[in-house]
Amino acid sequence: MTDLIEIENLSVTFNTKGRTVRAVENVSLSVKASESYGLVGESGSGKSTILRAICGLAPVSGGEIRIGGIPVPTPRGKAFSAQVQMVFQDPYASLHPRHTIDRTLSEPLAIHGLSGSDAKVKRALEDVGLPANFRFRYPHQLSGGQRQRVAIARALMLEPKILLLDEPTSALDASVQAEVLNLLSRLRAERDLTFLMVSHDLAVIDHMCDRILVMQHGKSVEELSRIDLAAANMKTDYARSLFNASADRMLG
Repeated sequence: MTDLIEIENLSVTFNTKGRTVRAVENVSLSVKASESYGLVGESGSGKSTILRAICGLAPVSGGEIRIGGIPVPTPRGKAFSAQVQMVFQDPYASLHPRHTIDRTLSEPLAIHGLSGSDAKVKRALEDVGLPANFRFRYPHQLSGGQRQRVAIARALMLEPKILLLDEPTSALDASVQAEVLNLLSRLRAERDLTFLMVSHDLAVIDHMCDRILVMQHGKSVEELSRIDLAAANMKTDYARSLFNASADRMLG
């Protein structure tokens, strides 16, 4: 398998209130086509910032991001969004409150000049397990899990090869989390998708990802395979502490 996502010595620096914040420092990783790769770490570790940098939503101060071997352009443009889409943490905040689901799903097609939106919207809803009559509802008429299904459907409208998943279930009830994770796993298999997924929860990452990168204070700490994770085979104290905390939560 070839590397579809390549991040080399990425740094992201913010200037806020007169001080410099190094959100990401010299992080490198690569994700193969069809792979699911996880970024894990505590809040503020820089994992979500990496996803935002890929999308052009965070200021890259150093390094390079390549998709399919080609450096990403600035601004990202239509060709990028046809390849790469992001699903955000809060499904309510990421959907326009005054747009129907039909408009939300049709909009990417209209922007890219693609026809057949009626059939594609129906199919998209079907793919994420929602009835066709949800097209004419508004976000506030849906549950959190249903809204996140809509957000996933919107991300798939342009048939991208890469999904960036920023804590896609953390805003959902525990009973709904598993449903959405299983939906994502099914869609990945059916559409041969590549995932780059952020979570603070190692149990979620273990369920979803082939490899993970542990992050702390904007830096990469350790890369682990799923086999390493299952065997608790960590080299660093920080990765082990994350694993133990996650295990304690599951036992609790």
